[in-house]
Amino acid sequence: MKLENKLIIITGGARDIGREVSKKLAAQGAKLAINYYGSEDQAQSLREELAASDAQAIIVKGDMTKQSDVDSLVSQATSEFGSTISGLVNVVGGMVERKTIDAMDEEFFNYVMQLNVTSTFLTVKAVVPHMTDGGAIVNFASQAGRDGGGPGASAYATSKGAVMTFTRSMAKELGPQGIRVNSLCPGMISTTFHDTFTKDEVRANVANGTPLRREGNAAEIADTVSFLISDDASFVTGANLDINGGMLFS
Repeated sequence: MKLENKLIIITGGARDIGREVSKKLAAQGAKLAINYYGSEDQAQSLREELAASDAQAIIVKGDMTKQSDVDSLVSQATSEFGSTISGLVNVVGGMVERKTIDAMDEEFFNYVMQLNVTSTFLTVKAVVPHMTDGGAIVNFASQAGRDGGGPGASAYATSKGAVMTFTRSMAKELGPQGIRVNSLCPGMISTTFHDTFTKDEVRANVANGTPLRREGNAAEIADTVSFLISDDASFVTGANLDINGGMLFS
């Protein structure tokens, strides 16, 4: 129970990777404020699952690209569990759609940046005033932020590269306060993201091209988040940690 009684906010915590992160941190004893937006059914089933395990958790709907919704999430978390926030996990993000540069307009590009970068900025800014020495933030970047992503993923890859740089900057800025900031750069993880955006033959080729010869799974990502958000990683900050089965070394 290494996270016992620590208040942790998880954005995008109702499905896929976020859901596994929520369940993992709850099992470690954390008090959770779990955000979701479009995943109503998944949020309800997660609420029931956590309640059955006597986890201390609230689940809050909100658009993390909007300041008012971010402020509401933080306010509800601190009202329920106390004013000190020990951790923030920013899972919110997405590709939206694969579009090449000729098919992409400014509105689409800006929306992808808002979804992945602005949401991270807003939540970090809102949470940091409630953090003390020992606080930890885990952002979600992507292997695409390192290698540019696949066809039609330039906006997504650009936004995830920005998350990586923002993570490094925040590690420097917040380090003197004792707050650590890291991010994860997942590769091919078996989730609805790749069910939606990646063809089966491409997934098979990528999996076969990794040294471990398989895709990763959401529980493996959650295990890594659990490490980074805990005191076990007390001297790790500014890292953009690859978790891709060896497909890309950095």
